[in-house]
Amino acid sequence: MAQVFLSLGANLGDTKVALQGAIEAIEKIARLIKSSGFYETEPWGNPDQLWFLNAVVEIETDLEPLPLLHAIKEIEKKLGRKPRFESNAPREIDIDILFYDNLVFESDTLQIPHPHIADRLFTLTMLNEIAPNFLHPILKKNIAILLNECEDSSIVRPANGHKSAKKTRDTV
Repeated sequence: MAQVFLSLGANLGDTKVALQGAIEAIEKIARLIKSSGFYETEPWGNPDQLWFLNAVVEIETDLEPLPLLHAIKEIEKKLGRKPRFESNAPREIDIDILFYDNLVFESDTLQIPHPHIADRLFTLTMLNEIAPNFLHPILKKNIAILLNECEDSSIVRPANGHKSAKKTRDTV
């Protein structure tokens, strides 16, 4: 079984329902180990849109990286994600593979670890909540250190009604 971390995000429609639906669908293809709280986050890379609701989950799966990606894309499709061709566009649901064990992998459709983890405060905040000691296989630093070194100044705050399990870097 592989240890995998997934990032979930949505900023169109009922975002809370989208994230809960994504977690339920993921549980049908993998074993859910941990979930961060839900966080409201400033849009990254394209600020002219609604804020996102995000979470990170840790799962165990027997699926190899590309079949896992295919299963995730099917979940996104079933939850109403519409194809968009601009980067960082608004979306009904987005699920990204952040880490897959300590694998370093690159294909035309997938890069593991996710290439922007160290640059995104929102991702590091949620990862730090559930796996502060996880070691980035390329950067050779754990999540807590990457969070401390992150220069992203965007706002990341716990969503109303969703408390995080651990204190994370507070940017508000």
